[in-house]
Amino acid sequence: MEMGNVKAMDGKLNAHVEATSVPSPDFTYEDGLQPQKGSTQADVLDMSRMGKRQELQVGPNTWPARMAKAEHMGSGTSDSCLSAASYGLTNGGTGGVIWVTVGVILGALCMIASIGEMASMAPTAGGQYHWVSEFAPKSVEKPLSYIVGWLALLGWVTGCPSAAQLTSTLVQGLILLKNENANVATLWQTTLFIMIFLIIAVAFNLFLAGKLPLAEGIFLIVHIFGYFAFLIVLWTMSDHAPASQVFGTFTDGGGWGNVGLSCLVGITTPLWCFLGPDAGAHMSEELKDAGRVLPSAMVWATFFNGLLGLTMIITLCFCIGDIDGVLNSSTGIPIIQVLYNATGSFSGTVVMTTVLIVLSMVGTITVIAATSRQMWAFARDKGLPFSSYIEYVRPGWDIPLNAIIVTLILSLLITALNFGSDVALNAIISLSNAALIFSYMASIGCIRLKRFRNEPLLPRRWSLGKFGAPINDAALAFLAVGFVMSFFPITPLPAPADMNWAIAIFVFVIAAAVINYVVSARKHYIAPVALVKEQ
Repeated sequence: MEMGNVKAMDGKLNAHVEATSVPSPDFTYEDGLQPQKGSTQADVLDMSRMGKRQELQVGPNTWPARMAKAEHMGSGTSDSCLSAASYGLTNGGTGGVIWVTVGVILGALCMIASIGEMASMAPTAGGQYHWVSEFAPKSVEKPLSYIVGWLALLGWVTGCPSAAQLTSTLVQGLILLKNENANVATLWQTTLFIMIFLIIAVAFNLFLAGKLPLAEGIFLIVHIFGYFAFLIVLWTMSDHAPASQVFGTFTDGGGWGNVGLSCLVGITTPLWCFLGPDAGAHMSEELKDAGRVLPSAMVWATFFNGLLGLTMIITLCFCIGDIDGVLNSSTGIPIIQVLYNATGSFSGTVVMTTVLIVLSMVGTITVIAATSRQMWAFARDKGLPFSSYIEYVRPGWDIPLNAIIVTLILSLLITALNFGSDVALNAIISLSNAALIFSYMASIGCIRLKRFRNEPLLPRRWSLGKFGAPINDAALAFLAVGFVMSFFPITPLPAPADMNWAIAIFVFVIAAAVINYVVSARKHYIAPVALVKEQ
C-alpha cells in the first residue's frame, strides 16, 4: 500500500480533486479557522471541507494511545473468537472454522483497507453514508446515502444488545458450570442480564468518557496478557489432537448435505468477530490528525487482531477434545467447558473466563460509543426523527450525550422483546451483520465505480495507490459472500423458532426507508455532499 502526503488543502477545494503526493504537507489555515477542542490544523481543514465544525473533544495521540485505540477498535477479536466459536464448529468442524477464518481475515483486511482510504479522504463520524454521498453518482447520491445511513445505524444499534448478550452468556455459562441445574437461563433472567450490561456500558460512556484513554490502555494490557495466559493454559494442560485431524477435519454438523456449503454457513463465527472495525471511523472526530492516523490504526488493528484470533482458534481446535461433548455442555459456551476440562479447576476456569467477561464488556462499551457517534452524525444531517434533540452536544460535556441516551433507550426496547420470545430478539440481532455489510458494500462500491470511470478522487494522506482497484474488488467479493450467508439459519429446514428472520426484517427496513424518503425525508435530509459543494 502506498502511504503518502498530499498538498495543502485550502478548504475550498472541489470535492473531486485527485490526490497528489509531496514529501511533506504544508497545511495553511482558512481565514478565522483555528484548531479547537484538541484538534490539529489538518483536522480543521478536513472538517471545513466537509462543512462541519468541531463539536466533540479530541483525545490524546501519543504512541501508546494509538496502540490502545487500535486494539480498542478491534474489540478483542481473539477473545470474541473463543466466545462465539460454537456456530463455526457446528458448521465446518475444526478444519472448516480454521480455514474459513483465514479467508475472513484476508477479506477483512481488504475491506478495512478500503474503508481506511475513504476515512483518510473524509474523516467523519458519519462514515459509510457520508462516503456514499460524496462518491456515488449524482443521480442517486442523496437517496442512497440516506438508505445506507439507516442500515449502518440499524447494524450498530442491533449490535448493542448483541454485544451485551455475549457478556451475559459468559456469566450465565459460569453459573451453569458450577451448578448445571441453576435456574439462571430463563427468558426474563437473560433479558435482565443483557439490560444490566447495556446500562453499565452506557454509564461508562456518559460519566467516564474522559477516562476512555486509560480504559483503552488497560484493555490493551489485559488483552495481551490474557492472550498469552490462554495459550499457556490450553497448550500445557490440555490433551492435543494431531495436526492432520485439526486442519483436515471438515464436518457438516448442520445437516446441509454438503461440507463446502456447511463451512460457508459457519462463516458467521469469524465474520461476526471481524465486523465493526469501522468503529474507528465513527470516532474519527475525536481522534487527533484522524486523516493520517485513523487508516493505519484500523488496518493494523485488523491485522494484529486477526493474527491473535487465528492462533486462538487454532489453539482451541487442538485442545477442544470431544467436540460434541463440548458443544452440548450445560455451559453453552465451548471455551468455558474446554478451560474446565483442561484445568479441572472451577476456580481456575472462573479466573480465565472473567478475563473474557471483562474484554467482552469493553467490547460492549466500544459498540455503544460507535453507535452513538453514528447516530449523532446522521442526526446532524437531519436523517432521523427528532434530529435537533439527538444532534445537540451540551456545553461542557463535549460528547454526544443525547445520542448516547437514545442509543440506550433503543437497545433496551430491542432487548425487551426477549421477555416474550427470544425468536424476535435473535432475528433482530442477526440483522446486525447483514446491515453493516450492506453499508460497507455500498460505500466501497461507490469508490470502486469512480476508479472504474477514471474519475478523480479526493485528496488523502493514506492511499491504496495502484492497488486500490484490486483491493476494492477483493473486498466487495468477500462482502458479497458474507452478505448472502448472513441470512442462512444454522440448519436447513429449521423450525420457526430457529429460522433466521433477518432477511424479512432487512427487506422491511429497506422498504420503510425508501417510502419514508419519498414521503418526507427527501425534503429535510441534508446529504453530506451538499455541504461539501457549498464550500
